[in-house]
Amino acid sequence: MDEKELKQTKTEEKTQTIHLEGDSELLEKSEEIIKKLDKESVTRVFSGAMMKKFFYWLAIFVSCYHLYTAAFGPPVTLKHRSLHVAMMLVMAFMMYPFSSKSNFKKVSWVDWGLVILSAIVPLYVWIDYLGVVDRAGRPSDTDMLVASLLVFLVLEASRRVTGWALSILSLIFIAYGLWGRDLPGMFAHRGYDWLVLSNHFFANTEGIYGTSVSVAASYIFLFILFGAVMGKSGMGQFFNDIALALAGHTKGGPAKVSVIASGFLGSINGSAIANVVTTGAFTIPLMKKTGYSAEFAGAVESSASVGGQLLPPIMGAAAFIMAEMLGVKYSNIIVWAAVPALLYYLGIMIQVQLRASKDGLHGLPKDQLPKPGAVMRDKGHLLLPIAFLMYMLFFSGRTVINSAFLTIIVTVIVAQFKASTRMSLKDLVDSLAEGAKATVSVAIACACVGIIIGVSSKTGFGLTMANTIIALGDTSLLFTLLFTMITCMILGMGLPSIPAYIITATIAAPALAKLGIEPAAAHMFSFYYAMFANITPPVALASFAAAGLSGGDPMKTGYASVKLSIAGFIVPFMFVYSPQLMLINTTFTEGLWVALSACLGVFLIAVATEGYLYARLGILMRLFAAAGALCLIKSGLITDLIGLAVMIILIVIQKKSAKKSKLVV
Repeated sequence: MDEKELKQTKTEEKTQTIHLEGDSELLEKSEEIIKKLDKESVTRVFSGAMMKKFFYWLAIFVSCYHLYTAAFGPPVTLKHRSLHVAMMLVMAFMMYPFSSKSNFKKVSWVDWGLVILSAIVPLYVWIDYLGVVDRAGRPSDTDMLVASLLVFLVLEASRRVTGWALSILSLIFIAYGLWGRDLPGMFAHRGYDWLVLSNHFFANTEGIYGTSVSVAASYIFLFILFGAVMGKSGMGQFFNDIALALAGHTKGGPAKVSVIASGFLGSINGSAIANVVTTGAFTIPLMKKTGYSAEFAGAVESSASVGGQLLPPIMGAAAFIMAEMLGVKYSNIIVWAAVPALLYYLGIMIQVQLRASKDGLHGLPKDQLPKPGAVMRDKGHLLLPIAFLMYMLFFSGRTVINSAFLTIIVTVIVAQFKASTRMSLKDLVDSLAEGAKATVSVAIACACVGIIIGVSSKTGFGLTMANTIIALGDTSLLFTLLFTMITCMILGMGLPSIPAYIITATIAAPALAKLGIEPAAAHMFSFYYAMFANITPPVALASFAAAGLSGGDPMKTGYASVKLSIAGFIVPFMFVYSPQLMLINTTFTEGLWVALSACLGVFLIAVATEGYLYARLGILMRLFAAAGALCLIKSGLITDLIGLAVMIILIVIQKKSAKKSKLVV
């Protein structure tokens, strides 16, 4: 071995030490945190070899069916969606026991009964498809029985998978559909009996088999499968390595590594809590070792992980539903989301930098970090599938489904280029099984939220709520936005992000549109705040998960997360008032100027929030910076000039103050 190879080997050994630091201590804790906070992850671990094989091959079959329909087209709509929901129900009742006291090693006889009942529904649809469709307006007693069975199965599966909140909310909406005629005022409707209401859930595409299930059976399933394949190829380790190589040595480097790695990984997997425990076990010990407090370290990880759901190209699963609800190409969602998401991460990075400067924190030694060139040579080819996906979405003219299918194939091929990423046949088959299992929680939530959407469409509840929100806001756009924000975040505290977004988009987006807001901005506004409920106390699951890893106080970590994410809470107001920020109906020059002024506004927000630039800021200077930020947020020549003037004055004063106190950074 020559001197160059020996040096490289030593560097890799040091890097490996960084990778593994804290893993042995936190791996077990990560699993406990997931089980405690993420109900979707509390699944059975089968003890019998035969049962393990049966479920394993069932999951593979489910993935193969969805791959086949992506390549060659699905059956007619109702048949396809009923089969998809049945597959997810079958897997859900096998994976999730009745309660925490149930047997987690084998499927009970009751659950086997529910599995069989889950298979009856699509069997009925496939055998008597024409009859079900023809009788949609005048259902038979058998139709009502099957529809009732479907509603029960979906509610019970949702309770097991996501918790009580979504099932209870669905039952409240069902009660509203049945007895809403007796309510006073504008919320009263003509009323429907169970025969009509249950058939609405079952025999058309406005209930359980509606838009959300359609998206789950196509886009969401394929992109989750894509994430599983990417995970098997070592993409997660690549994100960690490249983040370390790029930012590990800088001031407060480990926190920046956390932001970059969590953002990259979150844009692929779209799950905040899973992202926290995946990257947090690696980044949180490094941040604490550098000198960050436990609460701040946890806040950085949770804030960055939640932001992954907002970051293209894949984002959270709700983004696919947004495209379907708006009737636009998914590539449009990517364009609209790009600048706001980058502003969110810019705000976090600036605060991390300012905190490191304020507390005198340093980065990691360069000789213990991987080299960017070495990382790219080893795993850089894994970026090719993402580049291919972007090309397919923007330039190929193919559908999202076909693009996702081809990208999965390209990922498998590209992974074979290097030994470090090469997947065996077992790896590939395992990824098919893992993709199907990971989709269950999303698909069940989408099916259950179909009950809520079905009642809303049947009774006109969505329109009524839109009018109510406008009335409460007294036609004021700002107050209407505030009411919408509060509604989104309250729902997000108890619901998974997908149903929280769908419900708020159904209820609140029409209200915002009535006030002249671009539909895309209205939906993105709802999307943002549904995601941020994961880090906002009192119920902040992503923040609590990060606190579990860091050893910090959960509520303090939650508040620190909100503080770090302050730019993200303001950005939605920015693109509502300035849709050019989403690159909507704008020229390149105008869009660039709005984005630049927004970046400066985010900079001033971070300075005001952190209370530091070149030296510590007093309360008056922080308010001065906040005022300048608000001017830059409100697009317009005059306000932008005022904001720029504030920033220049602040910088001059801060530099003089730093010189006087001899704290120039």
